[in-house]
Amino acid sequence: MKRVNYLNNKDLLLEIHRSKNSYASYIASDHDRYDLIVPDVKKINDANVAKARKAQAKRLTDEAWAIAKQGGNKRLKMSDFIVSPRKIKKTDLVFRVMTFDHVPEDADRKKNPKTRADHHSKCNFPPFQHWKFADNDTLICVGKSHWIGGMENGHFSMDHGTITNKLAMMFMKLCERYGTRSNWRGYTYNDEMRSQALVQLSQIGLQFDESKSDNPFAYYTAAITNSFTRILNIEKKNQNIRDDLLELNSMMPSYTRQARNEDQSHKDADAFKQSKLKVKKTVPVTFYKNKLGEKIERTVELTTVKVYSKKAIAELNKKYKKQGSVTAEDFEKVK
Repeated sequence: MKRVNYLNNKDLLLEIHRSKNSYASYIASDHDRYDLIVPDVKKINDANVAKARKAQAKRLTDEAWAIAKQGGNKRLKMSDFIVSPRKIKKTDLVFRVMTFDHVPEDADRKKNPKTRADHHSKCNFPPFQHWKFADNDTLICVGKSHWIGGMENGHFSMDHGTITNKLAMMFMKLCERYGTRSNWRGYTYNDEMRSQALVQLSQIGLQFDESKSDNPFAYYTAAITNSFTRILNIEKKNQNIRDDLLELNSMMPSYTRQARNEDQSHKDADAFKQSKLKVKKTVPVTFYKNKLGEKIERTVELTTVKVYSKKAIAELNKKYKKQGSVTAEDFEKVK
């Protein structure tokens, strides 16, 4: 049976891009698609222009190939739809610049700001601007995130956008599938774990930074794992408190506490047996001093005999030849 790919990074990145665009404002509708992400406007140089051309050529090739495959013709070749980077004009490139320049400052947000983001208003995802080359080969800003209106007469806003319905369905699917894993599905509070994970994804879903990674699936899975673990730890803490109250009132605790107590009793019994074996015992032994038969009685300690391997004996011999003697510590170090 063919494995069903219910979710992939390509679809996730597309929906994240659409969701972030709902918070942004652009001069034209085609300015929302960027070709390269740079940390600063000064990084838009010839080398990055060449990278952006290759990225756009690859994207156009993939789109043309996908449209051609929908026709059902199986004799098509992808080489027939390849777009050359040299044919892409410089003015058609769009660069995403990660910047806080258009985000208003907020000095009262944090007492001890450490990063640049701490000096500005809080954003639900890293802010950015879109830049492109004009006909006179100068850079102009054609889009801003968290923005309403024009580039010059608009204003900052954070509550006018939303995540797409498809991305919300992806979040629900992720939580549902993760909750059915073998190490989580047996808990009675599995529904609460899923709900907490869904709340967490709705809060940090758009904080994924495309400039640092192209794997949102791993980012979301890590967030879901942390949410599930948090609920598990809270439930364990509550269960321990409940079991302590039941034991104080001479009532039967949970099966988990009973099994833990039984295991602990076995460990204590084994430790007690080992402690008895380690107790040194003395017995009287008769020695003969000389041939006349004079007897001398002394007490000798009975200790456990430790058996050493050939490798350990060889190590001890090397130490003896090097040091001239062997101490008790040397015997303890070898196995």
